[in-house]
Amino acid sequence: MNKLILHIEGLAVLLVSVFTYSLLDFPWWMFFVFLLAPDISMLGYMINNIAGAITYNIFHSYILPLLISVVSVLILNDLLLTLSIIWCAHIGMDRLLGYGLKYKTKFQDTHLQRV
Repeated sequence: MNKLILHIEGLAVLLVSVFTYSLLDFPWWMFFVFLLAPDISMLGYMINNIAGAITYNIFHSYILPLLISVVSVLILNDLLLTLSIIWCAHIGMDRLLGYGLKYKTKFQDTHLQRV
């Protein structure tokens, strides 16, 4: 049941992000180009599992994109707002699909399941 709630939460974040993005009339090509950009953080696994889990988790938690969203609104920067919304959409999509934050043991070990 808890896992189902986390998947539904991911769907909600993805849908709200896409809806917000559409309201702000940002270019859709940018959405699709940058949607998978946070996955570059997986390159940390080339060093080792600990570095990989740390970099992956930094780029797959909501803290940074939400902080950037707030800052972008305060300084009136549309580019930062665009990227932060896309970033949140990516995290929501990952959660919906069952990709969670990583444990330091293996890439497949997440807070949602073993992938």
